[in-house]
Amino acid sequence: MATITLTDRAAARIREITAAEVGKTALRIAVNGGGCSGFQYDFELAEAPDADDLVIERDGAVALVDSVSQIYMAGAEIDFVDDLIGQSFKISNPNATSSCGCGTSFSI
Repeated sequence: MATITLTDRAAARIREITAAEVGKTALRIAVNGGGCSGFQYDFELAEAPDADDLVIERDGAVALVDSVSQIYMAGAEIDFVDDLIGQSFKISNPNATSSCGCGTSFSI
């Protein structure tokens, strides 16, 4: 299965937000059904990895992806953008055939 990676910007932001939340050590990223394109990304802070999680580490930052979401995110790059629209994690997913304008919903 293709690797899921974190950019330097994503790692820096994960370090910032986990440092500000007591007991939270990682950012959990999941793919759920829903959104305007069929699937959507869900982000939440986690205390520790689950047994089936892929643990992605970069420069002290940790992201977690569950085994089902890994299938939909294989080869994806997780980035953090700060632009005129706002700040958000952005996932460049080679498996997505289309996505909506919000950037958190996609189809395969």
